[in-house]
Amino acid sequence: MIRMRGRSRFDARKVRKKAETGTFRSLNHAAAAIRLTARRSIRRSPKESTAGTPPHTRRGLLKRSLLYNVDKAKMTAVIGPAYSIAGRSGSAHEFGGKYYGRKYPKREYMGPALRTNERRLPKLWADSIK
Repeated sequence: MIRMRGRSRFDARKVRKKAETGTFRSLNHAAAAIRLTARRSIRRSPKESTAGTPPHTRRGLLKRSLLYNVDKAKMTAVIGPAYSIAGRSGSAHEFGGKYYGRKYPKREYMGPALRTNERRLPKLWADSIK
């Protein structure tokens, strides 16, 4: 028989803080993984890619424009091309549409990057509270 003396206190604030920290870290890793997958799918080539495949970039601007940001207060992540770098071209490639008077077919790269990483996401949260 084991005897214990003293009081053990459950500190809810400490547990909540650990959970928030773990979630923020895991969300950051998930966003970075999705961004990296999307960047790797975009190839540098002077030729345009075929419809339904990830877009090509001539100077690497589209690749460099892919950024992510995690909002700690809302626990959300936003991943995609920065408008300040790539303008509307990122949206025209992802969803299709007009850009500079030219019609672009749908060349998804963010959606497939998310679907590729879907199976990895739960593992990123496993053991995140320590």
